[in-house]
Amino acid sequence: MTETNLRGTTLELANVTVRFGGLLALSDVSFQVRENEIVGLIGPNGAGKTTAFNVACGFQKPTEGAVSFPALGFDARKPSQLAKAGIARTLQGVGLFNNLSILENVMAGAQSRPGGHLLVSILGLPQGLRDERTLRQQAMVELERLGIAKFAAAMPSGVPYGIAKKVSIARALMARPRLLMLDEPASGLDENELAEFSRLIIELRGSMSVLLVEHNMDFVMQLVDNLVVLNFGQVIATGTPTEISTNPDVLAAYLGIDE
Repeated sequence: MTETNLRGTTLELANVTVRFGGLLALSDVSFQVRENEIVGLIGPNGAGKTTAFNVACGFQKPTEGAVSFPALGFDARKPSQLAKAGIARTLQGVGLFNNLSILENVMAGAQSRPGGHLLVSILGLPQGLRDERTLRQQAMVELERLGIAKFAAAMPSGVPYGIAKKVSIARALMARPRLLMLDEPASGLDENELAEFSRLIIELRGSMSVLLVEHNMDFVMQLVDNLVVLNFGQVIATGTPTEISTNPDVLAAYLGIDE
């Protein structure tokens, strides 16, 4: 991976513990995502990746510990507040609005911008953005960026799953995020789409930080700058893909190899 411009820390989880009743989902988890850095959050099934991701997104409140966004100047908030502060996320599926066109779905991503009332405008309600035409142009730019502009007028039910995944990314980019969080972005994509998507994420690193949870190890190891490996709710390793690929604790967690 090329050397990144690490000017500060966009996201920090510090000694985060999450309990669900008697279940300990996360135990003393700490990691950082720096500016202009791609970080992968990986681990075997049940390792706590989704819980850690939800804590970072504001969907899960930690039992102990803290979440902060130092480079953005604030601590953990509700998901809606995080969106307006420059943090966008995608869902594990696609989460598109089935009654809106592809173009309108992407335009909806601007709803999280300060003062955004785009959905009100799209649904025909009195209040809306003054310059909807500009937003349509911006949405088309994002669709073109992902190579799916020809689907702008289509409905979500009429496009392949891989295209719908790209639409969800385009919608997130409409929020002009400083931090983009991706939940299993490689799922449902074929080999060519994965290669295109890798190039896109690397390009995005020039203007934002990226945190992704992913099961496709071939995809993630070639893409990220650093990895955080969870197992049984604890961080067992952090480092570059090269460091992680030879870490005995990681090999033991994934392959049962005990060196």
